[in-house]
Amino acid sequence: MAALRFEQVDVFPQKPFFANPVAVVLDAAELTSERMQRIAAWTNLSETTFVLPLSSADADYRLRIFTPKQELLFAGHPTLGSAYAVLESGFAAARGGKLRQECLAGIVDLSVETTNQGQRIMLDAPQAKITTLDNGAAGASASPLGVTIGLPAPALRVDVGVVWLIANPVDGESVAHLKPDMNRVLEVSLANQASGITAFGKSNDDLSEILMRSFLPALGVAEDPVCGSGNASVAAYLIHHGLMREIGAEYLARQGMQVGRGGQVAVRVQGDVIQIGGYAVTCVDGTLRVD
Repeated sequence: MAALRFEQVDVFPQKPFFANPVAVVLDAAELTSERMQRIAAWTNLSETTFVLPLSSADADYRLRIFTPKQELLFAGHPTLGSAYAVLESGFAAARGGKLRQECLAGIVDLSVETTNQGQRIMLDAPQAKITTLDNGAAGASASPLGVTIGLPAPALRVDVGVVWLIANPVDGESVAHLKPDMNRVLEVSLANQASGITAFGKSNDDLSEILMRSFLPALGVAEDPVCGSGNASVAAYLIHHGLMREIGAEYLARQGMQVGRGGQVAVRVQGDVIQIGGYAVTCVDGTLRVD
């Protein structure tokens, strides 16, 4: 029975055990895709990742990302948590504060920054592909959330490797009190070939600029505690609708309070590049035994 290095990393925490964990299997080259999927189903986290030898000289390591149900091209919090584990374990090292990850979405650039709170990792999100929804589809994207009043701007379909329907139900207080119908969320997501629905609103809690929630039953996760790709998609939504000036090109988003968490995501827009990131902490460090 082989023993593979294994870490469970809490991503975007304000304190340990209160953000979004990702399981990271290092030295996973001998695992088949089927075994990876089985392990991801077993951990039962929103994502489990597998660090592999390179197939491109342009990156520092290769990553595969699985939900309990399927493999993803890209996801934000697994990318950041895996980068943290890769650095901590010595699997790869940052060069000039930079790290490059190869995944199914291509090469993802990451920056390793030192702040007064510790080491923060930021990633360049894949270029967003935006689809404007017709009035019927835009309304249908909000209806499973229990939103009964008009949205400040139409919902959009945003593809950053993970596809989200993005809705803006007025403000953060409205988002906090959403009561989604998960069967309808699933139905609308599948109808639009999306992973789920992310709702956000401007916060009034003096702790962040944005409050958001992400629902993705299509991937086997009812509500993601803190979602990197969702945050990147919200930034793309703000840019598309000309709303970024109301929030600022660098802001904080909070997520997860409704599921007993409280993660904090840093978002930065530089030109046409959307960066998301935050801090991480290892909560489990050991071995995974596989036959």
